[in-house]
Amino acid sequence: MSEDITSYKFACIAARFLEEKIAKDISILNISNVSSFADYFVICSAQTNTQVKSLTENLTDKVKQTFGRLPIGRENDAKNRWNLIDYGDVVIHILHQEERAAYAIEKFWNHAFSIPQEKWMEESKEYSEYENIER
Repeated sequence: MSEDITSYKFACIAARFLEEKIAKDISILNISNVSSFADYFVICSAQTNTQVKSLTENLTDKVKQTFGRLPIGRENDAKNRWNLIDYGDVVIHILHQEERAAYAIEKFWNHAFSIPQEKWMEESKEYSEYENIER
């Protein structure tokens, strides 16, 4: 089933999908005013290479299943220390926590607007696997 949603909504939902699979330190950056190649970055960390790979595969599967949407590009290193999933308007970075610190994407894009977690969680709540479960 394909659904027409804004890039903001898509970024929020992608962040929620990652959060529900135990991604760490999730942030969404609105880069639309400072970049012409995407509207949003979704950035998260994982503690192991296996988690980086698992988060990447889970996210692409969930997006395909939910929206019928495939990435227009993917990049990664051979050891699964970082993965990039390009959906055109939204680019998702899944990094091992050490690579996250080294690449410092948020510092490089410090002129972008950061979306607070409570806002993206609220925006994506209907896509939660755990919507009716107390955490």
